[in-house]
Amino acid sequence: MKKAVSTKQTEKDILFATAERVFSKGLVKEIRSRGRDFLEAAREGSYVFDADGNRCLDCYTSAGVFNLGRRNPVIAARLKKALLETDQGNFVLPSEEKALLARRIADFVPGNLSCVLFGVTRGESMEAACKLARGYTERAELVTVDGGCYGESGFALSLSARKNKEQFGKLIPGVKTVPFGDAQAAESAVSGRTAAFIMEPIQAENGCREAEKAYYAKIRSLCDRHGAKLIFDETQSGFGRTGSRFFFEQTGVEPDILIVGEAITGGIFPMTAMVFTPELKDFFDVHPLIHLCTYGGHDIGCRVAMSALDEYDRECPWDNARQRGTKLLEDLGGLAGKNATLKAVAGRGLLISLKLASDKAARSFCVRATKHGLLADTGRVDGSSVVLRPSLLIGSEEASFIADTTAKVLTSL
Repeated sequence: MKKAVSTKQTEKDILFATAERVFSKGLVKEIRSRGRDFLEAAREGSYVFDADGNRCLDCYTSAGVFNLGRRNPVIAARLKKALLETDQGNFVLPSEEKALLARRIADFVPGNLSCVLFGVTRGESMEAACKLARGYTERAELVTVDGGCYGESGFALSLSARKNKEQFGKLIPGVKTVPFGDAQAAESAVSGRTAAFIMEPIQAENGCREAEKAYYAKIRSLCDRHGAKLIFDETQSGFGRTGSRFFFEQTGVEPDILIVGEAITGGIFPMTAMVFTPELKDFFDVHPLIHLCTYGGHDIGCRVAMSALDEYDRECPWDNARQRGTKLLEDLGGLAGKNATLKAVAGRGLLISLKLASDKAARSFCVRATKHGLLADTGRVDGSSVVLRPSLLIGSEEASFIADTTAKVLTSL
């Protein structure tokens, strides 16, 4: 990113001083330590511009929300039109928008996952999934794997591998954590008391860690044997990010409940969803109000999401993610043997993790990458990793820029 004479330096200083005063000094310090004291102004396609007009290729994309690029013009136009024609609707009442989007999601998601409950955030959809699994099975125990990241609310936080979460006091009881990829540990943990086994099938914030296909099949078998439900969180790996519509297609295993994230609207409007099997809908038929969300299934948001799904179907970005990602993983992997700071490269499609020598090295990478025109962030679980999550519509030039800039930054470290 070229240096420019700042015409808004004072405005930036005021903004961050305000953030220190009303939010948290620690927040501002944390942002700056990762090179993200970046005052976003214009944003378009694969790029974001700061207040001085400097351009960065966005490989953060708000943790993989902007799969279809920043400010996608087709989806933005649908939002603008919807604002003039409708509003949020009465949240407990069915509407044409809610019904059409639910049917559209059922058609879009592979397999037997055809029922939907809308949410606003990832954590909220995970809350609903845990409540549904517990209610349906009439069991309290939840089994999850280490290294996961699911959100900030009660169930989600209890399941997540977040440092110092004990500072909040006692969290949701009945949660067991087993090593990811360890089939024997899972077999020992899952029983007739287990309501659900919960995991991200690929852990974006933890080095893009995944397991062998046999492991996923084993977990599916354990759940079937004991009457537990299998929950996959694909907030970061869904909607084409890993080279298929959803990563579970590559595992050969279908969950009972799927969490899909904010990429459902291309990042233009806040929406998530819990998608589940008709079998589990039986519980909602008897207990229809177990989970309510004022803005879940927002009528404006539903129109935006339908436009995004149209764009996903039109662009098939999973094909581009697979093609570009395969080449990019090869190029980045080649750097691992040439630079002592880069220990390993992992990932699928355009969800890529760079394993660096330390947390400090990862933060330094992000700071220097921003100066070279590449916006990225460290992993929230593995702080020594840097996660690359560009738009799924990047071309060969942008993919080459990512590889070349990564090489330059690693050399400077």
